[in-house]
Amino acid sequence: MKSHQSTQTMKPATAAKKLGVYLPATPSEFQEGVVSRAELNELQANPPQWLQDLRQNGPHPRPVVAARLGVSIAGLARGGVTEALTTEQIEALREDGPEWLEKERATQAEVRKEAARIKEKKQVQES
Repeated sequence: MKSHQSTQTMKPATAAKKLGVYLPATPSEFQEGVVSRAELNELQANPPQWLQDLRQNGPHPRPVVAARLGVSIAGLARGGVTEALTTEQIEALREDGPEWLEKERATQAEVRKEAARIKEKKQVQES
């Protein structure tokens, strides 16, 4: 007996998150449809021009903005950044170097340092 394999689909919001793009900036066809796993794989392997443009210029979703600035998403919120930003806006923030950004970067560096210390300690205990 063969099992019938159904096509996996996802909501546009899920697909946008997996592609690392801001859903409201995507074309309406993308926003209004469903995306199959095969379509998602194709978008990742051969991104159309709209996807390339969004990835390069934005607007970018908060996780991408946070990563590009080297801070956490919560750090963005504490800094008053609640909207998607374009690459140009992210670069302007980097250049201006506001106090909140420097503070959040330092906090993020401490968090990473502590996570690495804990990981190393755990590995030593397991050996």
